[in-house]
Amino acid sequence: MSASPDSLPAVCLVSGGMDSAVVLAEARALGFCAHALSFDYGQRHRQELLAAERVASALGAVDHRTVRVDLGVLGGSALTADIDVPKGRERKDIGNGVPSTYVPARNTIFLSIALGWAEVLGATDVFLGVNAVDYSGYPDCRPEFLSAFENLAQLATAAGAEEHKALRIHAPLMKLSKQGIVERGLELDVDFGLTHTCYDPVQRGPKTLACGQCDACHLRLEGFREAGIQDPVPYR
Repeated sequence: MSASPDSLPAVCLVSGGMDSAVVLAEARALGFCAHALSFDYGQRHRQELLAAERVASALGAVDHRTVRVDLGVLGGSALTADIDVPKGRERKDIGNGVPSTYVPARNTIFLSIALGWAEVLGATDVFLGVNAVDYSGYPDCRPEFLSAFENLAQLATAAGAEEHKALRIHAPLMKLSKQGIVERGLELDVDFGLTHTCYDPVQRGPKTLACGQCDACHLRLEGFREAGIQDPVPYR
């Protein structure tokens, strides 16, 4: 679907994973002129940034910017520091407590930058891919957090304080399982083969292989299995 010249602009956080790809497709399906925003935050591998480029291009973002915010200098996460990525956890343990792959305050930082870009664009809509599976374990994926951030945006920006524009944070996957996300993505013609989810991938020649054992891989594979669909990305 092509955005018309009269389409409203929206900022869409695009990580390169399956959830953010579906959210970008949702924004486009709603008729928004989507501006994709990704972050080079000091993550241990570059595959998700390469995937974000592929996804933004394939799903019709009118612009795609990658902002460098080096959260690695702060440490505290298995995604940015020399901390082992959890592997082989049972399903009942995923989402029970905050995992070591939580990056402290990451969504607060990312949404703050998205808010700044939205104000520059004259946009009042920001999309991100948090969902029900994640928010039990990640504090910055909860509905309460998104509601509080909307309130902050009203006070923190000229658009809100002076022009009385209300910023809306859209999390269309919030109540979906991974199966539901896969099914919705297929309805929106998302090519999941372009996405990257694994926390600890392995490079084998020109191919990047997902580990198949980290929490992200476990949940992704479960979603595809329950949807009765073969995951198109290669695994180790």
